[in-house]
Amino acid sequence: MTSFTSAKLCFLPYCLVIFLFVSSPNWVAFPSATSTSHTEAEALLKWKASFFPNQALNNLTWYDLPTHNINATNSSSTNPKPRTSPCTWTGVSCNSARSVNKIELVNRGLQGTLHEFSFLSFPNLEYLNLTSNKLFDAIPPQISNLSKLHHLDLSQNQFSGRIPPEICLLRNLKFLHLSWNNLLGEIPKEIGNLKSLVNLELSHNNLSGAIPPNIGNLINLNTLYLHNNQLSGLIPKEIGNLKSLVNLDLGNNQLNGSIPASFSNLSNLEILFLRDNQLSGSIPQELENLKNLILLKLDTNQLSGYLPRNICQGGKLTNLSVHTNYFTGPIPKSLKNCKGLFRVRLEQNLLTSNISEDFGVYPNLDFMDMSHNNLYGEISHNWGQCPNLKTLRMARNNLIGSIPPEIGNATKIHVLDLSSNHLVGLIPREFRKLSSLERLMLNGNQLSGRIPSEFGSLTDLDYLDLSTNKFSDSIPSILGDLLKLYHLNLSNNKLSQAIPLQLGKLVQLNELDLSHNSLEGSIPSAMSNVKSLLTLNLSYNNLSGSIPSSFEEMHGLSYVDISYNHLEGPLPNIKAFQEAPPERLEGNKGLCGKVGALLPPYNAHGSKKDHKVISVLAVFVLLSALFIIVFLIMQRKKKHQDTKQNHMHGEISFSVLNFDGKSMYEEIIRATKDFDSIYCIGNGGHGSVYRVNFSSGDVVAVKKLHMLWDGETKFQKEFLNEVRALSEIRHRNIVKLYGFCEHKRHSFLVYEYLERGSLAVMLSKNEEAKELGWSKRVNIVKGLAHALSYMHHDCLPPIVHRDISSKNILLDSEYEACVSDFGTAKFLRATPPICP
Repeated sequence: MTSFTSAKLCFLPYCLVIFLFVSSPNWVAFPSATSTSHTEAEALLKWKASFFPNQALNNLTWYDLPTHNINATNSSSTNPKPRTSPCTWTGVSCNSARSVNKIELVNRGLQGTLHEFSFLSFPNLEYLNLTSNKLFDAIPPQISNLSKLHHLDLSQNQFSGRIPPEICLLRNLKFLHLSWNNLLGEIPKEIGNLKSLVNLELSHNNLSGAIPPNIGNLINLNTLYLHNNQLSGLIPKEIGNLKSLVNLDLGNNQLNGSIPASFSNLSNLEILFLRDNQLSGSIPQELENLKNLILLKLDTNQLSGYLPRNICQGGKLTNLSVHTNYFTGPIPKSLKNCKGLFRVRLEQNLLTSNISEDFGVYPNLDFMDMSHNNLYGEISHNWGQCPNLKTLRMARNNLIGSIPPEIGNATKIHVLDLSSNHLVGLIPREFRKLSSLERLMLNGNQLSGRIPSEFGSLTDLDYLDLSTNKFSDSIPSILGDLLKLYHLNLSNNKLSQAIPLQLGKLVQLNELDLSHNSLEGSIPSAMSNVKSLLTLNLSYNNLSGSIPSSFEEMHGLSYVDISYNHLEGPLPNIKAFQEAPPERLEGNKGLCGKVGALLPPYNAHGSKKDHKVISVLAVFVLLSALFIIVFLIMQRKKKHQDTKQNHMHGEISFSVLNFDGKSMYEEIIRATKDFDSIYCIGNGGHGSVYRVNFSSGDVVAVKKLHMLWDGETKFQKEFLNEVRALSEIRHRNIVKLYGFCEHKRHSFLVYEYLERGSLAVMLSKNEEAKELGWSKRVNIVKGLAHALSYMHHDCLPPIVHRDISSKNILLDSEYEACVSDFGTAKFLRATPPICP
């Protein structure tokens, strides 16, 4: 009886609850869908009210709630109905229970924070996408209350501060996108707890520190983007555990060390970007196992060694970028059969390969750059069979032979750069078919013949550099039809006759260099029509007459060099001429004007008389100089006791090429592979001479001095003598000194590079000696006479060379003579030379 009574009593509360629920429809024991919807609507409106007012809010159709009780009964029904619901609002979706499960407000112009967003009010939210707005400040840690969230995208905003560790409590997250913000600090170490993650994108922030090794726990990860941050340290080998990974980008950080060999486990990987870091060592050969690889970018690191031989083993590779590293050895043979290649960048390495054998035909290839390497061989005919090729760059290698005419079949090509090689022969007439060509660089070769008139069909050309070749005859007038040209460089060739009037039609031209040719006649007045011209170099030609007065209308001209011609008359009254230093005007017979160069004032009435006086003086100086040459040659075997000179302490400060000393030293060592004999172009009693190609495009000669420490005093005296002389004097017929290094390991002098070497070497070879006709030999004697006259009469104190011989006379491409080797030179007073 007692037990029965107890049972009844215990059952009564449950009966009461059921009774209350059934008999009282206005009483609700748990929140209904209606009340949840009402709470979510209020929360959204409160968040909207925190936004900065702007036009974007007018398009956000979130209506205010009614002021009366939203649960009041309707006269026509006993069921409560809200007057409004967020489920119909812009960017808001609900589940079947009319509770908000998705908010997607992409590119709505929202400007505000998340501080007024009530995360607790959205217990069923699964999808939150606020990308491409102007939301700022920190991401609140309360975001962890969105326990059902599986997609979170806050990218392309202005969020700052750290990634809250609480975000790693969202165990259902599959997509986490926080890219393109201002987030900083470390990636939370708890990131490894988000084991459901499929896509993790934290790129384009200011994140720092190391990549957490437990990121290797995210075994479902398909995409990992951490690029464009400030992450440092080693790449965790645990990333090799992410066998589902398809896309991996760690580029543009400060990561160091080597590429983990564990990456070979990423058999599904299609994209691997490690570019712009500080990675070193070689590429693991195991990366050949990544047969699904489509895009591989390892450029701009410090990687070395050989490229994997079977880098295209899977045959799917379309994009290969390994430029700006220290890779050596051959180009992988597997690239020849990698037909899907679209973009290849191998430039700025130390690759050695015969490129006539390494490449095939690629139907999709758009971009190929293998510049700045040690590649050799002839240019393959196959490039003309790449129908979609738009850019082909092979500059600064050791390519030989002629340009194959088949390149003319690559009719879509926009950029062709074959500069700084050893190419010979004519420019193929088939170039006329390259109607899409915009930039053509053939400079720094040994191409010859005429500049083809077929260039007239290259109407899209805006950049043309044919300098430092052996082109002859006249400048084709048809170049004046290339109306898009903004850069034209034909310098250092053998071009003759007059400057075509048609060049005055190039109204887009910014830079014109016709220097170091044999052009004659007057400067066309039509050139003044080129109002856009900034740089004009006509130096070292045979131009005569006066400078057209219409040049005074060229107010944009900022650099002009007309030196060493036969020009006369007044200089135009514009800044480019007024502020030109003397060396850009010298070597003419009758220029005048009151400008920075301090030329004599113009006197039209006395010009003929002055010219006669100048001519007589010129003959007198020439005869005097020739006498001095004979005298010095007779005396060169006599020994002279040199007066004692005080030792020069410290550095001699001068700059010609504006090189940073340390960087120039490092580049010389790298370019010559620590003075490897293959770069040596001559040997002498005091040192060996090397040709050095700088990455900037400059070519210099470096004389590395023999370090004979038993004769250290004599060596040091001659070294400093050379530096002292050449650091002060400047003359067309004296070799230019660009810099020097005095060190126990390497002491060397950096000179301008003169293509034909010494007169002694030329005279010792029958074929080359035959090229030195009497006119050239007389020109060499004149140049030597000018140099000696300058040293003896124009320098204060005068300089006596004391070692003039054919070994110390260097010739440029036009057989112009330059005096070198001032190690035994003597100054007639102890003060430094002052030369005009």
